[in-house]
Amino acid sequence: MKRFAELYRELDAGTATRDKQAALQRYFNDAQADDAAWAVYFLAGGKPRQLVPTRALRQLAQQVAGLPDWLFEESYQTVGDLAETVSLLLPPAEQPVERGLAEWMAHHLLPLRRLPPEQQASVLRQHGAELPDDQRFVYFKLITGGFRVGVSKLQVTQALAAVAGLDAKRMAQRLMGYTAVGHQPTGADFQTLIAPENTHEQQVQRGQPYPFFLAHPLAEPAARLHELLGPPDHWLVEWKWDGIRAQLVRRAGQTWVWSRGEELVTERFPELVTLGDALPDGTVIDGEIVVWREGHPQPFAELQKRITRKTLGPKLLRELPVRLLAYDLLEQAGHDLRDQPLHQRRALLDACVAAQNHPVLQASPLVVGATWDELAAQREQARERGTEGFMLKHRDSRYGVGRTKADGTWWKWKIDPMSVDAVLIYAQRGHGRRASVYSDYTFAVWSAPPGTEGRQLVPFAKAYSGLTDAEMAQVDAIIRATTVESFGPVRSVRPTLVFELGFEGIARSPRHKSGMAVRFPRMLRWRHDKPIDDADTLQTLAALLPGQIP
Repeated sequence: MKRFAELYRELDAGTATRDKQAALQRYFNDAQADDAAWAVYFLAGGKPRQLVPTRALRQLAQQVAGLPDWLFEESYQTVGDLAETVSLLLPPAEQPVERGLAEWMAHHLLPLRRLPPEQQASVLRQHGAELPDDQRFVYFKLITGGFRVGVSKLQVTQALAAVAGLDAKRMAQRLMGYTAVGHQPTGADFQTLIAPENTHEQQVQRGQPYPFFLAHPLAEPAARLHELLGPPDHWLVEWKWDGIRAQLVRRAGQTWVWSRGEELVTERFPELVTLGDALPDGTVIDGEIVVWREGHPQPFAELQKRITRKTLGPKLLRELPVRLLAYDLLEQAGHDLRDQPLHQRRALLDACVAAQNHPVLQASPLVVGATWDELAAQREQARERGTEGFMLKHRDSRYGVGRTKADGTWWKWKIDPMSVDAVLIYAQRGHGRRASVYSDYTFAVWSAPPGTEGRQLVPFAKAYSGLTDAEMAQVDAIIRATTVESFGPVRSVRPTLVFELGFEGIARSPRHKSGMAVRFPRMLRWRHDKPIDDADTLQTLAALLPGQIP
């Protein structure tokens, strides 16, 4: 753990990409294989389940440090990070013991989840007495499931590729599925990552998918697209579906379903397992999983109901049937097709879909337009079709790795977000570098139009992105000056500020006081020009629900 904690500090303190690359490569060259295996897992984005409940960890830290509730809470709010707060407040280790990262994970940390609360507390006390002071912060980050550091998966991929003497694309392919939830990496896994390249290498381990090819955002008016992109017939145009991007992998008589976040979600979609079982071995399809009912895609909120359920009963499967809208064919009969131009892969995909004639498999329909203006007019139908706009894919593009233009560009040409004007009513301090600033806000709309007796502000969304640092500093000063009441870390403020909030979708939700939930809310602008009485209402929100007439 000592060497991993040193690497964490190097990565956290540095800003130069070159320095971070050097630190990563030094670590991977020197570390024991089993320790390096876990380091790759965490640095590349792996997130093991929380090992100890946050409340239990806080209570134990308070007891060991001998602090009252209010003082611990003040310390936490000042620091802004629970793991850092606990590591700072605990007394020095009585009998420091050195253990490697893999030993900590396999024999001391992962077993914590299976222990009853009383035994958990006893083990944590013992760890506190043994853990060297310079390793505590990382230890508590791992326990809370909140491990993050200033390095991207791409940087980890590049460092591993340099250590192994491989192309970064090959390393990206080997890393697919490495950070899946529940995966416990071993030294053998690390040795496989950095092994010399095999000319016949395939994605067979754990039914791995290929690295996903991602699109760049396009925010240009239709009038400029011919100049920027050329004529529309150079592009394959599809609807941008609002579901879960996934790859369906059929190899060695087994089926796997992977999300873009590299989560293995096979058990959540038994219909897709049935589909996979019908496909020829050596088939990989890239597409979007959506709830499909009555001939139409349903809002993402419907799909979310399936994702969040622990068990999928027959009733739920009947009410929320899914379909895979196929974008691309990446592998056929075990042959990697990614270097073929898109229009050829699309022809093979259409033939595969037609041959299967399976009820849960459909090729994502292509949209045709003679001009970009004509396509822009069709794009205006996106919301009523349950989509987010268009995907533009150059017909000759290869299937690349990540968000790159080296293999031919893909663009996501989305429609403008839905938006309402809302009033800031609660604020909470942020985390990390925003720990001392009120940066996380709760917004409300009016329960009824102006002039209605008894109308009040009803909370409906939280947002923390969209403001510049300068604007956030101004809002922070206003929050401190207009605070009405404090509830722990949250402040209730006198309503004075109106913001335009944008969001990608809206659905009914009995769990929210407003009766509605919005997706990906963010602040579009601060409405200095608008008094709070003119902010929008619940009726305005309801008019945006799917199926409503504007």
